[in-house]
Amino acid sequence: MAKPKSLTPWRDKLEKPQEPKVVDVSEKMQARFGKGKMIIATPMIIDGIVRKIPKGKLTTVSAIMDRLCEEFGTDSACPMTTGIFLGIVAKAAEEDRAAGHKQIAPYWRVLKTKGALNPKFPGGIEAHAEKLEADGHEIEKIRKTWKVRDFSKRLAKL
Repeated sequence: MAKPKSLTPWRDKLEKPQEPKVVDVSEKMQARFGKGKMIIATPMIIDGIVRKIPKGKLTTVSAIMDRLCEEFGTDSACPMTTGIFLGIVAKAAEEDRAAGHKQIAPYWRVLKTKGALNPKFPGGIEAHAEKLEADGHEIEKIRKTWKVRDFSKRLAKL
């Protein structure tokens, strides 16, 4: 069965007016994140970070979350919303590409924590690999995990 297509354009979801929120880490989440404050960013904030990753460089979702903590003075960043918003950035970028835009957010330069490719990006893991290879990165396939070889040597400072 085919996935239902969103009726709202991804660009609209990306640019939806909203403010970041700093919240207390709930008791339920303290075992994972500890006590303190957590930042819930916005899709536009994530887009801004992704657009700063230069060609030939990479980052990880964890590094984006660390950057958010630094920027907002919090102890942690919400991993769930960060991932959701990164997905919105990626889908809006592909929507922009389809509309003929040349300057899109280079979401494919964002890897999972240990350098793994993201199967949830548009086109799946194969499309993610193609974009990374076009940027000059070498992909290694270890069992079911696809990773960028020596990714840690190419990490951008955010």
